[in-house]
Amino acid sequence: MIESIKWFDRQFSFDLPAWMYPNLVERVRGTPARAEDLVRALPREILTRRDGGKWSIQEHVGHLLDLESLGMQRLDDFAARRETLAPADLENRKTREANHNARGLAEILAALRSTRSEFVQRLESFDEAFVQRVSIHPRLKKPIRVLDLVFFIAEHDDHHLAQISALIRKFVSW
Repeated sequence: MIESIKWFDRQFSFDLPAWMYPNLVERVRGTPARAEDLVRALPREILTRRDGGKWSIQEHVGHLLDLESLGMQRLDDFAARRETLAPADLENRKTREANHNARGLAEILAALRSTRSEFVQRLESFDEAFVQRVSIHPRLKKPIRVLDLVFFIAEHDDHHLAQISALIRKFVSW
């Protein structure tokens, strides 16, 4: 299997046409179901097992939940026409401090599904003019549209789902 690169090493070109927006909304809508499909049959000892100092499968799922509030904040930033979007916590303190391995997986998945549903409802309410609004992404230091934010979130989701799949391949012998 080809090894993925670190998230912060990724480069992005935000040039998707507006007609891609509904497809991107579907990608982010499907993340909770895809996460659940990957992890629901795994025993707790696999879900919470770490590979060295890296996150466990359950911590990856929890991290997706932890970032939902940032996505909502950034939609608020676009609505308020802020020049720069809210910054992410690049140290991932929220995920480190959440102790996701001590929680039940069902609780994390239900919370992810609920918050993502709320996020998608907001995305579905936007017209094309709103989807084309531009603000500066604070880490990438480049202008992005709402459309690009949704692409960025979909890519981030897929990055963590791929990490989960890699851990499953490593820890589980079917």
